[in-house]
Amino acid sequence: PSGGAYNRSGTDPSGQLLTVSEMLDEGPDARWDDTAEGAAAARPQTLRIGLEIEDPELVAELLRHDEGPAREGFALTALRIGILALKQAQGRLDADVLRGEGDRVMAELERRLDEHRQAVTLQVASSLKEYFDPDSGRFSERVERLVRKDGELEQVLQRQIGVEDSALAKTLAAHFGAASPLMDLLSPDASKGVVQALGQTIEQALKDQRERVLREFSLDNRDSALSRLVHELAERHGKLTENLQGSIKEVVGEFSLDQEDSALSRLVRRVEQTQRQISSEFSLDAESSALARMKRELLEVLAEHQKASTRFQQEVMAALSAMQARKDEARRSTAHGDEFEAAVYRFLQSECQRAGDIAAATGQTTGLIKNCKVGDAVIELGPESAARGARIVVEAKESAAYQLSRARQEMETARKNRGAGVGLFVFSARTAPEGLQPLARYGQDVFAVWDAEQPDSDVFLWAGLSVARALCTRAAAERESLAVDLEPMERAIRDIEKQAQGLEEITRLSGTIRSNSDKILDRARIMQKALGDRLRLLDEGLDDLKTVLQRGEPR
Repeated sequence: PSGGAYNRSGTDPSGQLLTVSEMLDEGPDARWDDTAEGAAAARPQTLRIGLEIEDPELVAELLRHDEGPAREGFALTALRIGILALKQAQGRLDADVLRGEGDRVMAELERRLDEHRQAVTLQVASSLKEYFDPDSGRFSERVERLVRKDGELEQVLQRQIGVEDSALAKTLAAHFGAASPLMDLLSPDASKGVVQALGQTIEQALKDQRERVLREFSLDNRDSALSRLVHELAERHGKLTENLQGSIKEVVGEFSLDQEDSALSRLVRRVEQTQRQISSEFSLDAESSALARMKRELLEVLAEHQKASTRFQQEVMAALSAMQARKDEARRSTAHGDEFEAAVYRFLQSECQRAGDIAAATGQTTGLIKNCKVGDAVIELGPESAARGARIVVEAKESAAYQLSRARQEMETARKNRGAGVGLFVFSARTAPEGLQPLARYGQDVFAVWDAEQPDSDVFLWAGLSVARALCTRAAAERESLAVDLEPMERAIRDIEKQAQGLEEITRLSGTIRSNSDKILDRARIMQKALGDRLRLLDEGLDDLKTVLQRGEPR
């Protein structure tokens, strides 16, 4: 029943065994015997509880363990964790209530203290203003009356010390004047004066002290300090001699090999024993010696190392063979040229980043010429360069079909297609024309030979890039003075070229037209000739203008 008394063994007063659910459902009025006597009498060593579980989750979790000790151990662990969690939750709620109540009390106390502080501040300020206000304060008024000229303080001082017959002057004359008793005592001529009495006292004290010191340093007096010192030194010298002779005998005995228990004998035995032990440890004749064990371990380590080294060499040889096979296959395929182009771009991009320039891969995009992708990369000089905005077109080829003449033609097309004033053509060292210098310049085009697998050849590619930058910088001053936009002119020229190709198509198709064919053919020839003349004039003017801009020389 609710409110019944239960002890910690989980039984009711009649001794009936209770389940955990019954014990937890007793409500807040249930009483437990927590006294020391009740706990000692009712706390058994073991407790058996019969549980009937209806919660599906608990049933499923318990069934996951085998019936017997495993399931019982899991259930006991879960019961202990649950009881500890309930105890901790109860303590946590009490702590939260106390914390909330404490916060409320502190807030109220802070409010009251703040009000009191404000009231005290106002009261103190009012009192200080009443007494110390510079204009109307009582303290300032009183100080003014005291310190002003002919004020109260000046009048009092004048009466006391100001004039010759003041009270201070009379008092000093009475006590320290020429006729005062003090001057009579301090006079050296007075027989009963202080000076005569002080001299006699000092002379008598010095005489007594001299006699006392002489008695202490006399050997005739047995109680003098000097006699006692001589006697004590004689006694201690005899004892020291006897003790020293005994100590010397003991030390000699400890360093004698004739005595078995002497320190030197024990030291010799330990040294010989240690020497024999060290010799046995460094002997290969004994299988259990340290040197023999180290030899066996070293041989095992060397054997394992030799095996690992053999396996590593085999793996390295296999990897090198596979790598060489891939390189040979790549050289035979058309993709090797793309790899060389990518390697050139990576090198130039790294150099441009350090110099503050901008490199862009343009091999897959068309340029100013319609449907033309000539020009693998374009380098634009950065804002910190003297020729900022200038463009360098780069072509990279790893093909034996490219001779110097073809490379120059391709560079001319690349400069037109990418709107660049300077070109950089990079030959692969594997397929470069025979006899070609590692670095050469022809007009506005720079030609370099580079091997992607040999770092020593990087200097030629770096030098070629530097020469191209220098060619751009040479025309920087003239380019700034001539505000000419070359890109529209180049686009117009390229468009005229396309139109001329269209006229050739018209001429070919006009041959099949029967009516007015002669007129169409004449008109097409006239247009083709006129466009050709204009295109030639534009190309010449553009080349002259580029030459002026690149060289920086007025024409």
